[in-house]
Order: sequence, then C-alpha cells, then structure tokens
Amino acid sequence: MSDQAKNLEKPATSSQKPSQLWAGIIQHATELRHQLHRQPELTWQEVNTANTIRQQLDKLQISWRECAQLGTLATLAPHADGRHIALRGDIDGLPIHEEADVEYTSETAGCMHACGHDGHTAALWATAAWLKAHEAELPGPVTFIFQPAEEGGHGAKAMIEAGALDGVDCIYGWHNWPAIPYGQAVCPDGTVMAGNGTFLITVKGQGGHASQPELCRDPLLAGAAMVINLQQIISRRVAPQDAAVVSICSFKAESAATVIPETAQIEGSIRLSTPDLRQPINQLIEQICQDTARTYGVEVDVDIRPRYEATINHPTPAADFRLALRKQLGKNWQSPTALPIMASEDFSYYLQQIPGAFALIGMAEEGRFTAPCHSPHYQFNDRLLAQVVAVFSTLTDIPPPPISN
Repeated sequence: MSDQAKNLEKPATSSQKPSQLWAGIIQHATELRHQLHRQPELTWQEVNTANTIRQQLDKLQISWRECAQLGTLATLAPHADGRHIALRGDIDGLPIHEEADVEYTSETAGCMHACGHDGHTAALWATAAWLKAHEAELPGPVTFIFQPAEEGGHGAKAMIEAGALDGVDCIYGWHNWPAIPYGQAVCPDGTVMAGNGTFLITVKGQGGHASQPELCRDPLLAGAAMVINLQQIISRRVAPQDAAVVSICSFKAESAATVIPETAQIEGSIRLSTPDLRQPINQLIEQICQDTARTYGVEVDVDIRPRYEATINHPTPAADFRLALRKQLGKNWQSPTALPIMASEDFSYYLQQIPGAFALIGMAEEGRFTAPCHSPHYQFNDRLLAQVVAVFSTLTDIPPPPISN
C-alpha cells in the first residue's frame, strides 16, 4: 500500500482542536484528490470513483445511498428544523490523454481529470468531513450530491429523476476556472454559464470526376456555402445584447484529388445565454441549410441535438453565495470576468427545479494553473480545496477556523 493510500486510511477526527481538525481534513482531501486524479473514469463509467467516495464516507461514519447507480447521496442532520441545503460535486473525467507535468498523473490510458472534477469531489468530501464534526450544530439538513456524468451525460437529470432533490430547499455548486485569478470568483444573479447544443449537417450531392463538374452536384461546395451562411445567424439575426455562439467545428468530405465526393458532413456547437434563444437559432440553422441546399441542387439533413440549458442563478441564493465568498476571499473577491461564460454545465438541471446558485472560482496564480479546462495540460490548484470548503461551510452556518489564503 502506498504512503498516500495509508494516509487515506486515517482521516482527521472530531476529537482534535478545530485548527488541527481543519488542517487534517484539508491534507486528507488533497491526498484524496491526487488518488482520484490517478484513476479517472469516463462519463457513466465511474465505478471505482463511486466506490472510493463511498469508502471515504464510511470512514467518516456518514451514511449514504446510491442514486442513479453511480451517484452518491449523503445527508447530515436529516432531522434538523432549518432549511435543507444541498451541495454538489461532479466526479467524471474526460477522454483526453494527460500531458500535465504532475507526479500523480493519470494511470488510465486516454482519460484524465482535465476539468477538475477530482478537485470538486475532494472539496465536497472535505466539507462533509468538517460538517460531520459539527453535525449537532447544523441548523438544517445538508445533503452532499456526488454526481456522475456531467460531461455531456446529463448526470444531473438522472440524479434528479432518482430523487436527489427530494426534500431539498436550496442547492449550491461551483466550478474551478483557470481564466480567473486565485482569490477571485463570479456568482451573478441570472445567467452564469450558457446553454448549449450540437448539430450534424449531412449534405448529399452527386459525385463524379473533377473534370466534369457540370455532371455533379458538389456537396463540398454547398457545405462551404452553408458554413459561411451560418455565420450570419449571430452577426445579423440575433440582437447584439443576446450572448450566443454558433461555431462550425468539423467539416468532412473525404474523397480523392480528382473525385468530387457524394456527401459532406458538418458538425458544430451552439451556445446561448437564455433558453428563449434556442428555438429561433435552431430554426435559422435549419432554414439556412435548406435554402442553401436548394441553391446548389443538393439535399441536406439537419440533426440538432439540445444538450444543457443555461445555468441561471436565483437571486437570493446567489446573494448568500456572494456573501460567503466575500467572507472567505476578502472584499476584492469579485472578478471583472465578462458574463455569461459561454461554456455549459448540467448544474442547470438543478436550478430548473429548485432555488440555488453556481459560482466560478478562480485558481490561476504566479503563471500557473492557467491551462483551460479540457486541455491535456490542465492542472488543478490544490489551494482551492481549503478555500471552497470554507465557502461551503459558511453557507451552512458552520464556518471554518481562521485560515490563510
């Protein structure tokens, strides 16, 4: 057994002084984060990750239940009279080969924690450990949601359908953000992260010899025109005040140097700041592709796949979150980062059901931890663990001992 694994066998206990207990929990959370980083698992495959989480909760003597198979729910002070708060962490990795220079690099080929979900999980465990030691003081129940399949797998939706929000009054979540400096964060009223969708456009023409284009119906030429025409959606058909993106990300028309192909495929992504933009943008993609196809004498199929809606904070929980951030990060905590962030989050499912708020918490410092999420060079800043646990604990009215950022 490695020294790290041995350390994980001995979590901090509530018999220690508060500062010692806190330090032990954060050290343990850091070791847990590194362990999880070594064993990343893809969306809806997080078997070992779920087992590790459950074993760690067992060691804290926190009861838990399975939710949506690979998800885990644990609740402290279930019979307390106050508001029932839920805190969420996501647990899945990404299909990316790790190139980050860390000692605890991924041991799973072609998979890494390139979005920091190992840090989110470790921070949630550490919050549970701190609050377990103060369970009798909690004014209301606190549920910890360890959620699988955030990376496009609609894990939040599955967790909700399996009862994750039953009895919960309010929910909070967060994401590390490399583009924001350490010690700063954003948590607005309204939209914090965009909704998204993807589309697949299949252009069907008539192939043939390059020397006889008049006998062909070129799907590559028609597809190129569609790519250009689709750019007009944002620049000319959506109001400048409405944040939205239509990005063409893939164009395939495989053939040979002297052969006009039969088909072409175009794939892309949609980002939108409000749900109201989804239908008109989808309709414009369909209309533009069909009209362009008629112009070039080809056929087109447009398959638009909605993914997540925008992550829209509720004002009162967002105000509470901002207060906790200010208490722990200081008066200059608020980042000037332009909002909404056009990346997407399935935390939006929770906020469609109950009040809650989501924050992006910065981690870049001294030129490090700046590689963006989903980069093979991404690294999580372990200093965030104490910071986030302090913020979460403050939201539950059980603040940590004085800590240094």
